[in-house]
Amino acid sequence: MSTRAISEFIREMYAMEISATEISRITESVLPAVNEWRSRPLEAVYPFVFLDCMHIKVRQNGTVESRAIYNILGVGMDGRKDLIGLYSSENEGAKFWLSVLTDLKQRGVEDILIACIDGLKGFPEAIEAIFPKTKIQLCIVHQIRTSMRYVTEKDKKFVMEDLKPVYKAVNEEMGYENLLSFEEKWGKKYPLAAKSWMDNWTNLSTFFEYEDQVRKIIYPTNPIEGMHRQIRKIIKSKGAFSSEQALMKLMYLIIKDIAKKWTMPMHNWGLTISQLYIRFGDRLKLERGF
Repeated sequence: MSTRAISEFIREMYAMEISATEISRITESVLPAVNEWRSRPLEAVYPFVFLDCMHIKVRQNGTVESRAIYNILGVGMDGRKDLIGLYSSENEGAKFWLSVLTDLKQRGVEDILIACIDGLKGFPEAIEAIFPKTKIQLCIVHQIRTSMRYVTEKDKKFVMEDLKPVYKAVNEEMGYENLLSFEEKWGKKYPLAAKSWMDNWTNLSTFFEYEDQVRKIIYPTNPIEGMHRQIRKIIKSKGAFSSEQALMKLMYLIIKDIAKKWTMPMHNWGLTISQLYIRFGDRLKLERGF
């Protein structure tokens, strides 16, 4: 509820007058907990990390501006999800992601096995600079959406159908052959759509290295997008936040509420960690974390 809605509820139910400003002041008591949570120590190894950004309107200096909220969702050695990072900036960029990743390392993260991200330019290089061994998986769903920007409405259905053999292939070699066929068919009409797949193929095709259990986890960025949908359901009626501090207070409370459901490991986690061990071996540090 907004502070104004809380004020109205108290007036209606208890015939008491407490202003929205006073309620906001009272709720500021949560800020020390927010700051402690955002800077808490983290695990040494995360098998999967999903990194994404959402944009939320905040009032700044009398005007409404969009703030980039950086969310980092980690899957720990026990298979449970945890939001390990929450940051804010004026806009999304690889340079700020570099500072985010640096902070994660300073808080104790030594290794990330697979990082799942969107197609932001310079993002893979930012990850490599801080965690050089990390494998990058660009989100296939984001890549399809990017491709469709360059395709006319009447062709979208056919282009999407011809892309399926690329990302649904049994292995990378077959996927790349199908991509060449796609480029040959559609490259002249939609050169940018085909080029984006060709340019990003190294990081788009990472999932082919793993069995189905791991593929299903890293193929899209569904875990963090699902969290974003839950956040948007709550904030969509808020309009612009009165300040960045007010935004962070609510983000913290929403995330703590969502996290109550993150009590169980991801589906078939034992099989997943076994497959990861085949690929990454001692980097998992099983004796300490599993």
